[in-house]
Amino acid sequence: MKYKRILLKLSGEALMGEQNYGIDPKVLEQYANEIKDCIDLGVEIAIVIGGGNIFRGVQGVQGGLVDRAQGDYMGMLATVINAMALQGALEKVSVKTRLLSAIKMEQICEPFIRRRAIRHLEKGRVVIFGAGTGNPYFTTDTAASLRAVEIEADLILKGTRVDGVYTADPEKHTDAVKFDQVSFAEVYERGLNIMDLTAITLCQENNLPIVVFDMNKSGNLKSLLVGNKVGTLVS
Repeated sequence: MKYKRILLKLSGEALMGEQNYGIDPKVLEQYANEIKDCIDLGVEIAIVIGGGNIFRGVQGVQGGLVDRAQGDYMGMLATVINAMALQGALEKVSVKTRLLSAIKMEQICEPFIRRRAIRHLEKGRVVIFGAGTGNPYFTTDTAASLRAVEIEADLILKGTRVDGVYTADPEKHTDAVKFDQVSFAEVYERGLNIMDLTAITLCQENNLPIVVFDMNKSGNLKSLLVGNKVGTLVS
């Protein structure tokens, strides 16, 4: 097996499927089965999931609803809802899980403790990290990078709707060219929109590679973990 421990970053928007809002049960089921296939290979998997399908802090600020910090806390709670949904889907296919939150919610999840998270992974449980970093002004991309460094993951896998990193948005520009591999320096120079710069810097400083790939294509996650070339490697 090429990788022993990975962190999978999923976007909240991906959970919407064909809907305009909320969670599509079909997408949850597909993700759960994909993750189960990888757990069966013996890979240790941690997951960070966004909350954009429910609420984004920026939305609240732009709409004049709340200030930025309050909006970000609301977004963190949205990530916990998604994490609980994914936890339920995984346990339905007999995958043992633990949900750890950066904000204390004793009735529904454990508080994030680094050593405990690593122990859960060593026991073969999927660990889902909820509530981002627990701090406003940080994205779930940054949370994913931070948690990946903390648990000593070999790799971050960023599951998106696109099959890698392109020179421009391939959904808007038909002439966009895909990169098979790109360096952290090129990400800065070209202004490539992979993760926010805080997340990218954290990965670069800790020599933590990122693979951007299409999570919605069945079998991609497993293929990547056994060593096949899938998506774009950022290192």
